[in-house]
Order: sequence, then structure tokens, then C-alpha cells
Amino acid sequence: MNLYQADLHIHSVLSPCADLEMSPGNIVSMAKNMGLSIIAITDHNSTLHAPLMRRLAENAGILAIYGAEVTTREEVHCVCLFADEDSRADFQNFLEVHIQKVPNKPDILGYQVVVNEKEEIIEEVEYSLHGALNVGINELEAVVHAMNGIFIPAHIDRPKYSLTSQLGFVPPDLNYDALEVSINSSIESICIHNPSLKRKRFIRSSDAHFIEQVGSVTTTFRMENLNFDGLLKAIKGIDGYDIMLP
Repeated sequence: MNLYQADLHIHSVLSPCADLEMSPGNIVSMAKNMGLSIIAITDHNSTLHAPLMRRLAENAGILAIYGAEVTTREEVHCVCLFADEDSRADFQNFLEVHIQKVPNKPDILGYQVVVNEKEEIIEEVEYSLHGALNVGINELEAVVHAMNGIFIPAHIDRPKYSLTSQLGFVPPDLNYDALEVSINSSIESICIHNPSLKRKRFIRSSDAHFIEQVGSVTTTFRMENLNFDGLLKAIKGIDGYDIMLP
């Protein structure tokens, strides 16, 4: 088995809250400098930068996972990850159908631009990506898993847009693959207050919005090969694949 360092929650310039320096090219360069083997671009309610990120990352010897950070009807943020372009495209269609399309106000909420590898703007999303989908968290989970994706409720310890802030608890019937915990909390303390989570799977990620944050918080995965299937096995903890957290 090999050890691969990963940051599975990174925002590009497409996310309205991300810094304008967060172009796919800059993110890949920083990931390379930080020694990352796996990254995921998880823009708010969009996967549009994922194909470019995949191409640039491959050239740098990094595995880039297709992904998005999705806001459910309950306003819970969830990291959703996919193996291939077909699944990404299908999920993008799902997002565009179900997001509540409120016009974006760039001067207030931030710009939402798609760029090419030369950092030239090729598209601007006109509706606010800050909005929520009109689907609940259980329906979102079912859609992600039907597409053979990975479903991870984001930063569950945070006071906004998390399972605990919006619902007050982690639903025992929610079929997640892992739970993301921020650097501000220990998994031990979370399990003390939530005993039902003691045997659950956890990851940490940077949730980077600025270039210097990329790779600042990571999870190490024990995998045989650097691919999506190996990542899924490590998250689930099967066949000797595993998550390694400090």
C-alpha cells in the first residue's frame, strides 16, 4: 500500500466567495508545491471547473476528483465526488435543474466565472451559486450514490451550513460515506458529544477559498493505486485501504 495526501474540499474562482487568484492553474501549482497527490475542486453547486482541473492536475502528476459542495434544501453543505466525466455531466445537469435560480449580484455576492487554462474568462454563471437546491439531504445522498459517487456532509462541526447547525444532529439513517471535520475541532470531542459517531469515518480538508489555504489541512489515504476506486475503498476502509488522520 502507498500513502497519498489529499485535500478534497477546494473552491475555485467559480465560487462567489473564493478569491480571484483561485484559478485552476494556480490551485494545481499550489497543490504540487504542498506535496498533494489528490485534490477535489468543490465549488458551490457547480462542477464546471472540474474538467479543466482534471487535465491540469494530470499534467502535474496529481489526481483531481470531480466534485461540488452542494447546499441542500435544509442549507446543509455536502461534498459530492465523482469518478468520471459522464457522472460529472449528469450531476451538473441535476444541479442546474434543482438549484433555486436567483440572479447573482457580483458587486455584493462575488463573481462566478469559468476560466480556461490561460485564465481567460469563458463563461459567467448568472444565477447565484450561494443558493440552495430544492432537494433535501436524503434525496441528494441517493442521487450521488446512484451515480456511484462519494457523499460527505461538510464541516459538520461548524456553526453554519452543517448538519449540526441546521438539523441539530447527524441523522442516524443518513447514508454518508464519511463526515468532514474542520481543523477547529477534534474528532474525539465530537464523538464524546455524539457517541453514535464513534465508529464512523472522518476526513479533514482545507475548504480553501484563498491560494495559501490549499493543502493547509489534509487527509492521508492508504491506497494501492492512485485512482477514484482506491479513494472510495480507503474512505470506506475495506481491503486494507484506510484513512489516516493525525
